[in-house]
Amino acid sequence: MKKIVFTGGGSAGHVMPNIALMEELQDRYDLCYIGSDGVEKRIVAPLKIPYGQIACPKFVRGFSLRNFSIPLALRRAVKEAEEKLAAIRPDLVFSKGGYVALPVVFAAKRLKIPCLTHESDLTLGLANRLMAGRCAFVLTSFPETAESVINGRYTGSPLRRSVFGSDAGMARAKYGFASRHKPVLLVLGGGSGSAAINAALRKDLFSLCKKYYILHLCGRGNAVESNAAGYMQREFEEDMGAAYACADAVVARAGSNTVFETLALKKPALFIPLQNARTRGDQVKNARYFEERGMCRVLPERNLDNLEAAIDGLMQDSALRKNLKNCDVESGNERIVACMEELL
Repeated sequence: MKKIVFTGGGSAGHVMPNIALMEELQDRYDLCYIGSDGVEKRIVAPLKIPYGQIACPKFVRGFSLRNFSIPLALRRAVKEAEEKLAAIRPDLVFSKGGYVALPVVFAAKRLKIPCLTHESDLTLGLANRLMAGRCAFVLTSFPETAESVINGRYTGSPLRRSVFGSDAGMARAKYGFASRHKPVLLVLGGGSGSAAINAALRKDLFSLCKKYYILHLCGRGNAVESNAAGYMQREFEEDMGAAYACADAVVARAGSNTVFETLALKKPALFIPLQNARTRGDQVKNARYFEERGMCRVLPERNLDNLEAAIDGLMQDSALRKNLKNCDVESGNERIVACMEELL
C-alpha cells in the first residue's frame, strides 16, 4: 500500500482540510502526519495515524528579533524533517500550508519525493509562496488563485463529510431549540473563539434572544454565566454537522474553511473578518470575494457596535437567499484526491 505524508499546521485552519482528505483516503493508503507540538498534533490524534514531530520556526509579522533566528532554525527543521521522511519513505507529501509545512516540503524536494500543496485563501500565504516551486502543483480553493501561479490548479476547498447530512430537527432538539417560532443563529469565532465577537454578541444578547435562538461556539475558556432564554453556549463543538444543521444563519470569522463550509451548505452568513497587524488580510479578501457576488454579508470588526442591526439585515435579505440557492460552491475533495493519485 502506498504511503502519503500530510503536513500543515500552526492553526486549525491549516489542519482541518487535511482531516477532510485523510478521512477520504485512510482505507486506501498508509497515512502519516508530520507537524509540530501544536494544534495539529491534538487535532490529528483521534485518527490514530503515525505522527512525526519536528520543531518549526514561525515568522513573526512586522519587526521582531525572533525573525533573525529563523534561517538557522529552518535548516535544523529541514534536517529533522528529512530524517523523518527517510524513515517513512512516502510516495507523496501533501501540504496544507502554514509554517509547519515549509521544512517538510523542503526536505521532500531534497529526497525527490513528489509534493502537492493546497492554498485555501484567495492569495497565497508566505509558506505556499516559498513552497510553490518545489511542488508539482499548487492546488487552490479559488480559480483566480490558480491563474496567478505557474503550476496552479483549481480544485476547490477540502470539506469534511461530517458537516453535511445532519438532520435539522434532531440538531435543533439537541441544543434545546425544539420550537420553530424563532430562527436559529449560529455564532462562531474560529477554533479559539473571538473575544471581539463574543463581547459584541453578549452586549446585545437579551435583545437578540427575543428574536432568535442562539448557538454560540465561544472558544475554549470563554464561556460565561448567562440566563438569557434561548441562548446555548458551548466552548467547542465536535459535531459541527449538527451545529450547521440547526442554523438558519451564521455569524462567523472569514477563515477559508468556515466560508466554504457555510456556502456549500447554503447558509446565509454575516462574516466578520479578522483584520490586524498580525494578519495578511486574507479573511477580508475571502469575505469580500463572495460579498461582491451577493453570497454573503460582511461586517468590519470596527463596526461591531452595529452587530444586531447587521444580523437583522442578514435575516431579511431575500436576494442573498436566492443567490445562495444558485451557489455552485461544493467540496473539492474529489478533484484534490484525483491530483494526488495522478502523482501516485
